[in-house]
Amino acid sequence: MTLTDFNSMWYGVLVIGAGGLVYALATASWIRRADPGNDRMREIAGAIRTGAMAFLAREYRVLAVFVVVVAALLWAALSAELAISFVTGAVLSILAGNLGMRIATLANVRAAWAVKSDLNAGLVVAFRSGAVMGFGVVSLGLLGVLALFRIFGDANAIFGFSFGASSVALFARVGGGIYTKAADVGADLVGKVEVGIPEDDPRNPAVIADNVGDNVGDVAGMGADLFESYVGSLIAAVALGLSAAQRGLITLPFILAALGIVGSLLGTLMVRVRGNESAHKALNRGIISATVWTAVLSGAAIYVMLGSLAMYWAFLSGLLAGIVIGYATEFYTSSSYRPTRRLAEAAQTGSATNIIEGMALGMQSVLLPVASVGAAILLAHHFGGLYGIAISAVGMLSTLGITLATDSYGPVADNAAGIAEMAHLGGDVRRRAESLDAVGNTTAAIGKGFAIGSAALTALVFLVSYAGVVGLAAVDLLAPTTLLGLFIGGAMPFVFSSFTLAAVGRAAMQMVQEVRRQFRETPGLLEGRATPDYARAVSISTTAAIREMIVPGLSAVIVPVAVGFLLGKEALAGVLAGSIVTGFMLAVMMANTGGAWDNAKKFIEEGHLGGKGSDPHKAAVVGDTVGDPFKDTAGPSLNILLKLMAIVSIVIAPLL
Repeated sequence: MTLTDFNSMWYGVLVIGAGGLVYALATASWIRRADPGNDRMREIAGAIRTGAMAFLAREYRVLAVFVVVVAALLWAALSAELAISFVTGAVLSILAGNLGMRIATLANVRAAWAVKSDLNAGLVVAFRSGAVMGFGVVSLGLLGVLALFRIFGDANAIFGFSFGASSVALFARVGGGIYTKAADVGADLVGKVEVGIPEDDPRNPAVIADNVGDNVGDVAGMGADLFESYVGSLIAAVALGLSAAQRGLITLPFILAALGIVGSLLGTLMVRVRGNESAHKALNRGIISATVWTAVLSGAAIYVMLGSLAMYWAFLSGLLAGIVIGYATEFYTSSSYRPTRRLAEAAQTGSATNIIEGMALGMQSVLLPVASVGAAILLAHHFGGLYGIAISAVGMLSTLGITLATDSYGPVADNAAGIAEMAHLGGDVRRRAESLDAVGNTTAAIGKGFAIGSAALTALVFLVSYAGVVGLAAVDLLAPTTLLGLFIGGAMPFVFSSFTLAAVGRAAMQMVQEVRRQFRETPGLLEGRATPDYARAVSISTTAAIREMIVPGLSAVIVPVAVGFLLGKEALAGVLAGSIVTGFMLAVMMANTGGAWDNAKKFIEEGHLGGKGSDPHKAAVVGDTVGDPFKDTAGPSLNILLKLMAIVSIVIAPLL
């Protein structure tokens, strides 16, 4: 291909990235114009939105200090380009999460009102709000990496972009996860187990904080999380393309990412309930359609650019591995299948057997994701070497526009169900909203599976990039420092998870005590004659989340730096390898265990095994409460941990 052809491709990528952003903004405008319902609904939604924005404002003030300090250190110790790239990645990551949460807090009440007419109307509002997040993330990520690459033309500089995005994502994911699970655990343990009132009952003082948490954790946190995953896979492929010094290999990741946006956009047009089909089937049709379009367009592009389909099989291995992970996640977490139903049955003999069965389910669920990622690595390497593995990671996240839309749809549907309950819209509306919410639990689990699988591939490529920068042709596994590094890296995901789980536990204890206090000291609250102090519960979650997110976030940066300078570059390579192996499997186990516990509880609430209020239901609520920080705090944060440790290692590599 000629130089003119490649320049035309750059312009094509720019147009598609900008087009995705225009689509996101146009969809956001459509959601704003939708009917927000009656006065009571608008009042509840306003309280949720105010609490969410207040949390983000406080979180961003803390993040601003971190970003400024790290940028100054990078400027002084390494280069101005790296510092600028770092700040750009951090700012765009914040913007992606903020954009998604602003729309989600508008869409929740509109979805609740739309579902009064029929299921499809509510699905369309919730899904389109997720599409704002999905296409905002991929468009900002693609345009950001493209702009910095065209300005600097240097892999080391654009690694700073991934560093900034990863840093913000980790703090946002951990902080948002602590917030949402502290509120959720407090609301469930006192409201549903001790007092016996329904979920999202307006008498529960933690109910607004719980709904705020869905947005700051599962929307803003998830947006920053997958923005970081997306740009990380793209940058890893571009860096290896630069090292090969082949124009086609440098351009290819951008082209494939752009075509993924096109495929995702075509897939969104297929998401609509037809007749009596389920919302789940409508969402799956959109994802399958997007996958087929992306596969076809990418195959044509690779053949035109490289004159061969060898690299296409590497790309396809990642795309198909993502699908396998998605279906494996659905099998283990959806109540439509035997594992989760068996988990619900285990609740008949108490919370202990429910928790034991859930842990066993989560451990077993690791097998298929590990096998699919392993197969993708072997196939991608066979057809494209180390660069092929990077392209495989790009393939896995190429349809992120629509997979993130279905993921972000979940918390909007959850909020809609809560608003329907608090605004007393009636049993039919609540049931429709809960059916959307139940599907959302599974789609959220699938989204986490995609993020975790791509993290393993991307972190592996970052490990290779690190070895290249520090001049390691091979790593001696028998060297004492390497073995020590392997053990340190293997321990990091467990230690990190202990920080986040303990943080949720401490914050939840405060929430439980506050909810109990209000029920005890507020006359008429349980009878519905008094209004709870919602603001107090929101303040508890906010303060705890901001305070508790700092130590886990800093540990991911400090450990690679300390090991690199104290033990050497071989030991640091061991740290990265050890963290990838244990972190990947631990993240899958926790995400699937938590998702299965949640859906087992909902399966009982649908009228099975005694229904709401029964002893199996109470046991399942305990299991779900344990699983909440697994699937929404510790588990999703691990995939960021793997890549952040790797990217920090690459950034400091010149100093080693």
